[in-house]
Amino acid sequence: MNIRGYLLREILREVMEELIRRNPELIKEILEEVIEDIAMEKAIEEGLKTKDVSKEEIMEILNS
Repeated sequence: MNIRGYLLREILREVMEELIRRNPELIKEILEEVIEDIAMEKAIEEGLKTKDVSKEEIMEILNS
């Protein structure tokens, strides 16, 4: 790693530490959103691997 890369990494680390110290709730919200997005992506990927289901089949399950 060159000196620019090292300095950039250190600056980024300091900024992140300050952000966490000053606004932990924001960090919590950001992490929750990231986790939800990852879960949704995995659910969509799994759904693409399964067979299609008609609206009637879904409604039948929901109404039972």
